[in-house]
Amino acid sequence: MSVGIILFISFTDVQTLNIEKLSETVLKSIQQYAVDVTLDPDTANSYLILSDDNKQVTYGGFSLWRPYPPDNSKRFDYSVNVIGKQGFSSGRFYYEVQVKENTAWTLGVARESVNRKEMTRLTPVNGFWTVTLRNVNEYKACADPDVSLCLCVSPQKVGVFVDYEEGLVSFYDVESRSHIYSFTGQSFNEKLYPYFNPGSNNWGWNAEPLIITPVKNNYWIYQPYMK
Repeated sequence: MSVGIILFISFTDVQTLNIEKLSETVLKSIQQYAVDVTLDPDTANSYLILSDDNKQVTYGGFSLWRPYPPDNSKRFDYSVNVIGKQGFSSGRFYYEVQVKENTAWTLGVARESVNRKEMTRLTPVNGFWTVTLRNVNEYKACADPDVSLCLCVSPQKVGVFVDYEEGLVSFYDVESRSHIYSFTGQSFNEKLYPYFNPGSNNWGWNAEPLIITPVKNNYWIYQPYMK
């Protein structure tokens, strides 16, 4: 099988073919579309703590009470969400997030116009394409209805890949080189942003941050056209 055919399969048909284990070649082919993602503090729910470099997010809990800045239309007021500063309206992009030692998290992408002022169900029709972990070992794709995922191992680092024109959002377990889930046949018509939700602290059981990590095995960073 040629590299070109492998690339085509990984971008358009990975869920249909049920590829559980990715070859090193396929993983590197996806990773070449890595982009530099940072968190946008203006969008962060007031109970979230962001690191100084805006690469990590932690749930601070009710002890971290901060008043909402007035007239901030970008902030998520009721859900502990934050999105990236970088939005993408074409091409392919990829990023990785360390999730080890966490008992809850949600990752993916969100469209620019999502409702940030009310509790909103995470579904594609509402502008969210995400995978979530709850209760230590319950993995789901937030579709409509939700899709329960049976993973052989708990991911320590999750890769998120988007092909805008193809309407594809795929999730990968980076360390085990395995495919987690793909949303296929989607229709994107506005800017997409990397999406993060660290979940609640759960009395200290979910205290580790979600960390945007550098993508290894890359010799360059791809930057798709951003409007």
